[in-house]
Amino acid sequence: MDGLLLFAHGARDPDWARPFHEVSKRIALRRPQLAMRLAFLEFMQPELETAAHELVAMGCRRIHIVPMFLGTGGHVRRDIPPLLERLRETCGPAVEWLLHPALGDQETVVQAMTEASLAWLDGPAGSPDARP
Repeated sequence: MDGLLLFAHGARDPDWARPFHEVSKRIALRRPQLAMRLAFLEFMQPELETAAHELVAMGCRRIHIVPMFLGTGGHVRRDIPPLLERLRETCGPAVEWLLHPALGDQETVVQAMTEASLAWLDGPAGSPDARP
């Protein structure tokens, strides 16, 4: 069984995580049978290891890790590999871990950010998306 692990940075302000929880909720609505967890690198719970072990306990044997970062910076290059190696050691060869590129490096996300940025110029200032 496949699992999906959304992995975000984390912050001290709980409101920061709102978009990530919304993505998680929307995925769950579209794929209710999907084993999925949202985890954070720091400041918020659950951490990657906890969420990963929950997916393994649910029977996942192939887990897709999606770094919910805007780019492949230090966290993606330096922090995630040792966390992933620890998971490989603790779970053994029975679980396959697939680390995907950071979301911000994906063309569809870059295009969505482009469109959202241009929408400020094209849309009415009082539109529902025109929040301060």
